[in-house]
Amino acid sequence: MAKITYIEHDGTEHVIDVKNGLSVMEGAVKNNIPGIDADCGGACACATCHVYVDEAFLAKTGTRSAMEESMLDFAEGVEENSRLSCQIKVSDDLDGLIVRMPESQH
Repeated sequence: MAKITYIEHDGTEHVIDVKNGLSVMEGAVKNNIPGIDADCGGACACATCHVYVDEAFLAKTGTRSAMEESMLDFAEGVEENSRLSCQIKVSDDLDGLIVRMPESQH
């Protein structure tokens, strides 16, 4: 289990324990975190779960797949640390992860 901090665009923080094996998106949806809509249900077919990963955790979250890169083309405000939270699997290595939601997702 990993403790993940989800930060809304306005700075509101939500600290949630998320079970290993779930995605960062699933942790948000199961806990009603605003700003992660997950319209496609985690199929990497939209960009409504776009987050900014804290720099300290970028290497631990892996690299973007080609499909994720394609979906991020539809997101607003994409940065170097942008990821689709449905593509980040939770593990003990992600304990303390911080993700921020873009302003466009409020």
